[in-house]
Amino acid sequence: MLSYFPKSLLALAVIIISGGVLINAKNSSTGNGKTETRKTKVACVGNSITFGYALKDRENNNYPRQLGLMLGDKYEVGNFGRTGATLMKKGHNPYYNWKEYKEAIEFAPDIVVIHLGVNDLEPRDYPKFGDTFVGDYVGLIDSFRNVNPNVRVIVANLSPLLPPIPRFKAGLRDWRDSVRVLTPVVAEYAGAELIDFGTALRDRPNLIPDNIHPDDKGATVLAETVRKAITGDYGGLQMPPVFSDGMVLQRNVPLNIRGIANAGDKITVSLGQETATAVTDNRGDWSVTLPPFKENTGLTLSISDGTNKLLYKDVAVGEVWLASGQSNMAFPLRDTESFPRDSAMTTDPLLRLFNMLPSVEVELREWTNEEKERMDNLDYYKPTKWESSTPETAKDFSGVAWYFGKMMRDSLNVPVGIIHNAIGGSPTEAWIDIETLEHQLPEILIDWRNSEFVQPWVKERGIMSTGMKDGVPDGHRHSFEPSYLYATGIRPLNAYPIAGVIWYQGESNDHNIQLHEQLFPMMQQSWRNTWENPELPFLYVQLSSVVRPSWPSFRDSQRKMAKTLPNVAMVVSSDKGDSLDIHPKNKRDIGERLGRQALNKIYNMKHVTPQGPDIVKAEQVAPGTIILTFDYAEGLTTSDGLNPRTFEIAEIKDMYAGAETVEILPDNRIKIVNMALPNPRFVRYGWQPVTNANLVNGDGLPASTFKVDVKPLSPIK
Repeated sequence: MLSYFPKSLLALAVIIISGGVLINAKNSSTGNGKTETRKTKVACVGNSITFGYALKDRENNNYPRQLGLMLGDKYEVGNFGRTGATLMKKGHNPYYNWKEYKEAIEFAPDIVVIHLGVNDLEPRDYPKFGDTFVGDYVGLIDSFRNVNPNVRVIVANLSPLLPPIPRFKAGLRDWRDSVRVLTPVVAEYAGAELIDFGTALRDRPNLIPDNIHPDDKGATVLAETVRKAITGDYGGLQMPPVFSDGMVLQRNVPLNIRGIANAGDKITVSLGQETATAVTDNRGDWSVTLPPFKENTGLTLSISDGTNKLLYKDVAVGEVWLASGQSNMAFPLRDTESFPRDSAMTTDPLLRLFNMLPSVEVELREWTNEEKERMDNLDYYKPTKWESSTPETAKDFSGVAWYFGKMMRDSLNVPVGIIHNAIGGSPTEAWIDIETLEHQLPEILIDWRNSEFVQPWVKERGIMSTGMKDGVPDGHRHSFEPSYLYATGIRPLNAYPIAGVIWYQGESNDHNIQLHEQLFPMMQQSWRNTWENPELPFLYVQLSSVVRPSWPSFRDSQRKMAKTLPNVAMVVSSDKGDSLDIHPKNKRDIGERLGRQALNKIYNMKHVTPQGPDIVKAEQVAPGTIILTFDYAEGLTTSDGLNPRTFEIAEIKDMYAGAETVEILPDNRIKIVNMALPNPRFVRYGWQPVTNANLVNGDGLPASTFKVDVKPLSPIK
């Protein structure tokens, strides 16, 4: 037993299946000349997880018991789990030494399921003897083959271990990762099949109440994972929900198309004149890659498993973007100030919309039991499909995303598809996969409703939605929970090819600017890993103007990240804010500003000005006099024709005073003078929560809030 686990050491169960061919029940002769059907014997080998430790009704709810019920009368399933057992022979409690191992060998199974390795993650085990892990594992497999050369071997990779466990950051997580890397090596070397208990439960921490052992429902998930592997039955040919008639596929890139089917099925995928095939693996997964397509319309995508065929009609090829974030991205087109005059132009058959809307809203009420159950089961989004833009479909779509998509259509003259997936109030951490959070910020996964990492408003909504039980927040899942929206809304997209992401979020992370500076790059990397595209573009909206004291600093943080993060760009929205409403209604300008960044940076239309004046440097040129230099400053002027305003200077950090004069120079630089401050060291601009800053370039695009150090006068030599 791991000394730092609550009560018992977690046992890793591995399913071993050999040969890759399903074993059918065998016939044997009885003494009276009759034949009887011999059951296929399945041995589940492992530790406390296989044994069923911590289950309310262990005898009936352990996963081998549930597996037996799922498989039916033609199978005999034995539970040979030993709590606290290690895989490695030099470990502190080797499985080989226990009666459960001897009984499993005597059972002479046709199929053996092995899940071992968790208990090997103690400091006294893996750090010392980790180089014996593969050899000992292969030896265990061989011992079953010695009693039945035809035994089918399935190796299950480790089930999740969650950050609240002591020592998680002090070695356990990294040793777990090493074992997760080595287990597929074992399977390949030994000629065994591989399944993954970690994948099955990674997005279901609510089913692992002590952070190690799955509960009754978690055991059901494990049993179902094993059942599918044994039978090869994954429910037949299935595609992610983002596949439907009218879809838009990304042009000019290899088209990786993935789905689920029964194990061993041959999958044939055809689009236009191109066809590719694949064979489904024992985990039900298949993927093919079609060559790049140019823009096109009216295609049919055909996907067949030899028995069933899925036909997707009216498929277009063009540009596909994902629009995500929180409520300002979700803000519907119908509520924008420009919709009454723009609704007539919403009809466009080649602007296609995929609108992912939540089935459970975060409102000022406690959710019903049915809604809580839906959230717990990750059943979060309403069914949807691709639809062409019309007044009816566009009105409920994101205003920012629709205007962005329309600009792409008009400028590129190709089909454009926009996937909208934004959830009001959602914090950045909800959009990051759990694996990334475990490695970079595991603390945020621990008791998030009481975490100092999470914004108070977000925690309050989390408690309000799920209610209290016995005076403490109920443990039901919530859309604001770290990693939840990634699990329900990003992972299911299954790397559907896209050109890039537009993002409008930050309001629910404004409590901690430094934390957001960790989370925002983390989220980008998470999504780039998901889409297997390290250069996936991110275009994002800077927070607007509203009465929140931290917003000038937050806006400046966003500005600086745009300069340092790879393949990102930012647009300013502070000039379109509303002092009394965190949801300003001018979304057309914001969507089109995102469009400018995309056209310039992604589509190489250099004649399109991507953004407003961008501060480059500030230099003192005389006592009390500073010159500011900007990029994107051609035609530098003000939005209202008045003198530039909201410029402040300081000699001592954060002790600012207004400028006496601010002048736009003929070379598109700015001169600031305040003779009362002869040695200025700092300049800031637009540093008000609700700012009336007015500096723009010749295209009317505004400058961002900024704070910059001043290069002092060079001393006279």
